Amino acid sequence: MRTVKATAAAVTVALAAGAASVAAGRLASGAALTAPAGRPLPTEPRLTVHATAAGQITLTRDLASLRPGTYGLSGDASHAVVGPVLATAKHSADTVVRRLERVTHGTLEPGDSVWLTPNVHVGNPSAALGLDHADIDIPGELGSLPAWFVPGARDTWIIAVHGLGTTREQAMNLMEFLSALHFPVLALAYRGDLGAPRPPDGLGHLGETEWRDLDAAMRYAVRYGARQLVLLGWSTGATMALRAAAHSGLRDRVSGLVLDSPVLSWETTLRALARARHTPGALLPLAVRAAQGRTGLSADHFTGDGAAQPLTVPTLIFHGPEDRVAPWSLSRRLADAHPNLVALRTVEGAPHAAMWNADPESYEESLRRFMTPLM
Repeated sequence: MRTVKATAAAVTVALAAGAASVAAGRLASGAALTAPAGRPLPTEPRLTVHATAAGQITLTRDLASLRPGTYGLSGDASHAVVGPVLATAKHSADTVVRRLERVTHGTLEPGDSVWLTPNVHVGNPSAALGLDHADIDIPGELGSLPAWFVPGARDTWIIAVHGLGTTREQAMNLMEFLSALHFPVLALAYRGDLGAPRPPDGLGHLGETEWRDLDAAMRYAVRYGARQLVLLGWSTGATMALRAAAHSGLRDRVSGLVLDSPVLSWETTLRALARARHTPGALLPLAVRAAQGRTGLSADHFTGDGAAQPLTVPTLIFHGPEDRVAPWSLSRRLADAHPNLVALRTVEGAPHAAMWNADPESYEESLRRFMTPLM
């Protein structure tokens, strides 16, 4: 009898431990699958505002606050734009001073908690940039998808798709540049974004299902006059662009891809986001399995030669070695596997999906050279 009771107790403990592990894996997977658009990724540290002065802001000294370039600075009820570090400005050992370009809305007070974001502009293209634009609704498989359309004279349209931790406002970083080249620009909000349909399971799929909303935008563009399409995506938006270029019924209309910090392995990115939420290493495989079970995501098949990413059109990739969400090494492999199609522009010192922010002038010049043959 004692043996039976001991066995039963051991089985109960094992089942309880198994259930706890499954629950922990499910919780860890949620770090990536439920990340709301427009909120900081767990890899993005919170910074404290120490002081502001004319054209200057003092922040907590951190690798993030020392990044090169221009960024949005968001708080819970504020947004500003900060420029480069002011190396000669007076500061303490634990702070850094950056140029304060403008405060878009709200106020910045000492003690405020803020974070850097790639979104430099807020609002819409008319209010933020003075560009004529139309608010449109694109019919998608789950319902209407809000989008901005900035008209242009060319019949090659740019369809811009944001990624993790941002909103379609990120596309405004490039709208003035693209508009000056007379490209029509369509900036899309997709399932899970504010104003867009909710995914049936309430979860993000890291671009693996969201690409069908991009496909809907492609159909809209062709219906209203686009002869060729260039798909421009950041992060999981770049994943969506790759999927659409490979699987859309309109893939023959795609003349080029521009991929900023592409998520080429959802498993790697999910692990990175879960790890940033302090998930123990032993639970990371459980998080991957939980994500597969909850979303139906297929196992990654990215190989060292990049064969899992079929490419048939010219592709420009911007990526940086400091990316903690989507490894730069996978972009390097993809470029090596398709040397006649892919140009990789390495950006130093930039976080995930903020390659333009780190060096806007070089980014736009590389983009101009890439786009010239596609005009």
